[in-house]
Amino acid sequence: MAGKISAMKIIKQTNKVNTASVIFFHGSGDTGPGVLEWMKFLIGDFSQPHIKFLFPSAPMRPYTPLNGAQSNVWFDRLNITPDAPEHTQTLDSIGEEVKKLIQAEVNSGVPLDKIIVGGFSMGGALALHTAYRTIPGLAGVFALSSFLNKDSLVYDVLRKNGPSKTPLYMFHGDRDTLVPNTWGLESFNNLTELGVKGEYVQLKNTLHELKKHELELLISWIRKLLPYEKAV
Repeated sequence: MAGKISAMKIIKQTNKVNTASVIFFHGSGDTGPGVLEWMKFLIGDFSQPHIKFLFPSAPMRPYTPLNGAQSNVWFDRLNITPDAPEHTQTLDSIGEEVKKLIQAEVNSGVPLDKIIVGGFSMGGALALHTAYRTIPGLAGVFALSSFLNKDSLVYDVLRKNGPSKTPLYMFHGDRDTLVPNTWGLESFNNLTELGVKGEYVQLKNTLHELKKHELELLISWIRKLLPYEKAV
């Protein structure tokens, strides 16, 4: 049974109506409200006139790396290594939930090409699957301290369908021991070899964590992709 996305936290646009949306997927064991508080602690208020930020929470599900214990995770993993096969069943089930979430934004009047998805760690992996495998045509995708597994389904789709026009922005700490920088860089290189256009930023003296400078650069990138246009 597919777990439901829950505990949504939203940073509303300062205007009456939003014309763009950003969906941020948290890392394993966290929640939408949790990662939002982390971001606020680092950079304060980042609300925009026209952009709505959504912070959904992953469903509780058995998580193999925790010996099957329940955790807030977007999908299951057999192991936290690049060589482990992806858990297709849970990736596909959460993919359907993400489709509903994005469709709700489209139904509210936000075009697909005005929606960015991204996330931290496992959330970044989900964002990469969303943008390059399940929902083509998004405005952009970002992945912070994140990864794709060696034989990812994302690569298969890009080989089959050709390059995606959705730009990518990745950040990774050079001292990350949970998801090593080499893993993140390999994922980025694999994507760019398949035609994805993007940028990879290595963060100095950074572990598996968010950093103030990283988030400031991210918000700037989001504003460039989703510029504010005053109503005429």
